Amino acid sequence: MNAILIGIIVANVLISYKGFNDLYFFRKYEFHVGSIRAGEQIRMLSSGFLHVDIIHLIFNMYTLWMFAPVVIDWMGGFSFVLVYFGSLIFGSLLTMIFHKNDYSYRAVGASGAVTGVLYSAILLHPDMTLGIFGIIPIPAYLFGILYLLYSIYGMKAKNDNIGHTAHFGGAIGGYLITLIKEPSLVYDNTFIVVLLLIPILILFGMAKLGKL
Repeated sequence: MNAILIGIIVANVLISYKGFNDLYFFRKYEFHVGSIRAGEQIRMLSSGFLHVDIIHLIFNMYTLWMFAPVVIDWMGGFSFVLVYFGSLIFGSLLTMIFHKNDYSYRAVGASGAVTGVLYSAILLHPDMTLGIFGIIPIPAYLFGILYLLYSIYGMKAKNDNIGHTAHFGGAIGGYLITLIKEPSLVYDNTFIVVLLLIPILILFGMAKLGKL
């Protein structure tokens, strides 16, 4: 297994464990709109290495472990790092855009980065088969589209504690960085590239119309 991937997982485990046992550390480095707007931009990165609990941590790291090799094998370790950290930042930026006036908004987790890696893997290998709830098999590209449509629903409904905006921002980051690094995908797999763009266009269309 790639040493870079192992390093990222170890960093998530160690920093999250510190956060589990040190509330001051957790509060100091979590995503918090008020603090970020006051100048603590480091939180936009550090929050991606904190998790609410062990289940949250395990789920994110398992998903990363499953899909990171697809990105690494196709684009190499350096590009994987760009996708991971780029998606993390995209997730934080989109969250700031949508929650900039909610000074009390807080969030943690690697979900944005992991979703970016997942979306990158889907873009690279859309013929993969993934499972809804791990049971119902569907093509990877359809899974990606449905996942982002569900994220839009979650952003609009605001009826849970899931950071749907960070997930969506991460997916955008993974999508854009992958196409920048592998522009041939636009010509070789135009149909899939366009399909995966649709939920992104829907999100910004709804935002412009004030529907979110």
